[in-house]
Amino acid sequence: MEITKAMSVRSIDRVIFTAFCFLFALVVSTIPSQAQLQLRISPGSQFQPMPIAIADFQGEGDLGQQVSGIIAKNLQRSGYFTPLDKSRFPERPAFDAAPRFEAWKLAGAQALVTGRVTRDPSGRLKAEFRLWDVETGQQLTGQQYATDPNFWRRIGHIISDAVYTKITGFGGFFDTRMVFVDESGPKENRRKRLAIMDQDGANVRFLTQGDNLVVTPRYSPATQDITYMSQADGQQPRVQVINLETGARQVVGNFPDMTSSPRFSPDGRRIVMSLQQGGNANIFMMDLNSRATTRLTSTAAIDTSPSFSPDGKEIVFESDRGGQQQVYAMAADGSNQRRISFGDGSYSQPAWSPRGDYIAFTKRRAGGFSIGIMKPDGSGERILTEGFHNESPTWAPNGQYILFFRDPGGQSGGKLYMVDITGRVEQPIQTPSFASDPTWSPLLSENRG
Repeated sequence: MEITKAMSVRSIDRVIFTAFCFLFALVVSTIPSQAQLQLRISPGSQFQPMPIAIADFQGEGDLGQQVSGIIAKNLQRSGYFTPLDKSRFPERPAFDAAPRFEAWKLAGAQALVTGRVTRDPSGRLKAEFRLWDVETGQQLTGQQYATDPNFWRRIGHIISDAVYTKITGFGGFFDTRMVFVDESGPKENRRKRLAIMDQDGANVRFLTQGDNLVVTPRYSPATQDITYMSQADGQQPRVQVINLETGARQVVGNFPDMTSSPRFSPDGRRIVMSLQQGGNANIFMMDLNSRATTRLTSTAAIDTSPSFSPDGKEIVFESDRGGQQQVYAMAADGSNQRRISFGDGSYSQPAWSPRGDYIAFTKRRAGGFSIGIMKPDGSGERILTEGFHNESPTWAPNGQYILFFRDPGGQSGGKLYMVDITGRVEQPIQTPSFASDPTWSPLLSENRG
């Protein structure tokens, strides 16, 4: 039986996103499998990336090959798949016929993706794919999509997510964007602009012009809004919100002192942030509709970098109330404040995973900065990557990867990297210049805010 579903897709034709298109997906067919292909990934286990063949998609000139190329690069970048070199392909499989599974098995493939890209009479792009289990000869999943031809790259990302999810069991993360601070010019006088791009580095757009200092952008989990801290010459830093569709900007609150470290609640309706008052700073929450403000912490210390749990019931933050920066947790109303980090060194920039199972953090100790994760009660700490200067962890929407920036020191600048929660997969992320302070969007096909 065919099942039809509709997914809203955002246009990125311009710096500010003003257009909408709708991308319709319908399941072609799914043949039940008694022994479904599955990739098991867990910390400490023996792991080898799965060999997978991505056949050139048929039809529509070079576009089919370009779409399949995006899929192959995405899956390889995940670290969980090894796309077979085309020189090892035993055939060019037809989309409407069963592949020669024994030949693909001999070539070393465990899974095979086939597809086709065509245009319908109205000129809309139609893309179809099938994912095959080479060992059993069964089709694991198949879908077709129709959209404006300008969105062909997103088709590749959405198919990548479908293949990745079917085999790993994790949610997708390829149909996403990243916002970061683009840095250009000499280190002592860097021009900093907010920039946005697809997760693979394509379609870079600048959201600010570099006339004000901008830091700590954070994506809303529920809307097409970004909150960040901006500072004009001679003025106090202010938390601002920019809507990516309309370009509308607003200053959050009218506080006399510096506000910093903003982050949205899971429903996108509130912002938690740090408000400086004299020599200390405390955590405040603001309702974006009513502008009502609630103070959550009240200490003589510096409390900053708050982050909601995905259910909105708790908040983690950093504080030096014990003498050095550590991670603390509290209920969303400010009650039950308790320290949860107890390892050597200092802890900062906590970020709660969208799955709720881990909290990412930056750890500083002799020798450099590390990116790590811990469970919400502080147990199970695991360092994922270390270096001279690593900072600003932000989660992929599937909770399986963390984006951060690394600065090697000297006159160079920061670059973005991605690491998975096992620590085995670490990949650089392409940016136009130096980059810092990244934030990862939700899945675009699920975010309709």
